[in-house]
Amino acid sequence: MELTAKKIILGLLLVSDGQPLTVRSLIDACALFGIKENNVRVTLTRLSADGLIEAAGRGSYTLGLPVQSLADQVASWQTMEQQLAPWHGGYVAVYTGSLRRSHRKTWQRRERALTMCGLRELDRDLYVRPDNFQGGADFIRSRLQALGMEDEAAVFAASDFDSQRMDAITRLWDARSLNAHYRKDRQRLEKWLARHQALEAEVAAREVYIMGAQAVRSLVFDPWLPAPMIDAEARHTYLETVKRFDETGKALWQRLYQIRIGMPFMSEEQPTTGVLQ
Repeated sequence: MELTAKKIILGLLLVSDGQPLTVRSLIDACALFGIKENNVRVTLTRLSADGLIEAAGRGSYTLGLPVQSLADQVASWQTMEQQLAPWHGGYVAVYTGSLRRSHRKTWQRRERALTMCGLRELDRDLYVRPDNFQGGADFIRSRLQALGMEDEAAVFAASDFDSQRMDAITRLWDARSLNAHYRKDRQRLEKWLARHQALEAEVAAREVYIMGAQAVRSLVFDPWLPAPMIDAEARHTYLETVKRFDETGKALWQRLYQIRIGMPFMSEEQPTTGVLQ
C-alpha cells in the first residue's frame, strides 16, 4: 500500500468522528511512515484550498463539508450487519442511463457509491443487488445519495427477471473469493493480535494502521450479500475480528502518542484504523 501525506491525513480525519485533529498530531502520525513535516504542511494547505478539510480552531483541522457525508457512510461498516434483513429472492435495481457522463468527478462519485452499496451492472446502465436491507429500495436510495450519487437516479425494487438474466445475476459477485477473504484475513489479523505485544511501539502503530485500513476498506466495500449467496457466519466472525483489531489500534496509537507528546491522539471513542482513500 502506497502511503502519502494526503492518504494518511484524510484517512485519520475520515474516522475521527467529526472531531478535529491538531497539525502536530497529523505531523507525528505521518512521521511514523517516513513523511516529513514540510510535506504534511504543504498537503494540509492544498487540502484546505480544495475544501476537503477546514480549520477547526488554531492549529487543528476537521473534514470539509463535501466529505462529511462520505465519512458517515464509511463509519457505518461497524453497524451495517444490523441493517440486514431476511432475503426473499428480490433485488434492488438502479438505472443510471439518464445521468450525465461528461463530468469525470461526478462519474467517479457515482461509481464509488454504486460499488459501496454492493450494486453490480447487469445490463448497460442497469445495476442490481439483492434486496436484503431493512428499508429495501428506500435504504439503498438514501445511501447512494449520501455517498454523492445524483438524486435523479431511478432506484426501485425488481423481480421476475428472465432466466438468462437470472443466470447472469448469480455471476455478478464472486462469493467464493469473498468467503475465502473472510477466513484468510481473519486468520491474518488474529495472528497479528497474538504477537503485537512483542513489537516495538512505533512498529506496532505502523502495522496496525496499514493492516487495519486494509481490513476496514474491505468491509466498507463489502456487498453484504445474503445467505445462501454468502457464508454469513464467516463474514460475521471476520467483522468481529476487525472490530477488535480496530480497538487494539486505537489503544496502541493513544499509548504511543501520550508517550511522545504527553496528550491523547484522539478521544476514547475514535478508531485509529481507517480507509485510505
